[in-house]
Amino acid sequence: MIQAGNETGKESKAGEVQELITAIAKTLVDKPEEVTVEAHSQGDSTVLRLRVAPSDIGKVIGKQGRTARSLRTIISAASMKLQHRFSLDIIEDKDASAPAAE
Repeated sequence: MIQAGNETGKESKAGEVQELITAIAKTLVDKPEEVTVEAHSQGDSTVLRLRVAPSDIGKVIGKQGRTARSLRTIISAASMKLQHRFSLDIIEDKDASAPAAE
């Protein structure tokens, strides 16, 4: 029973951090409707995968990766507070950036 409670707690923690990253990313980009953050649990840690429109990838990475580094710093602080390890992957879909053939 205790273990099941811990799993639910981990899922809610991941959901909170996922919502935080989604909200921050949506304020940074030109197309907030295309922002998605997926949470993938891997043992004692959770990987958050951030996807944005191909035209917005530079906005979430920033000059010399400063914005991405800042997002990871925020996640690190949340990890310490929630006592659960989180990491952030920014996914670039190369296929999505190609123009659609009509």
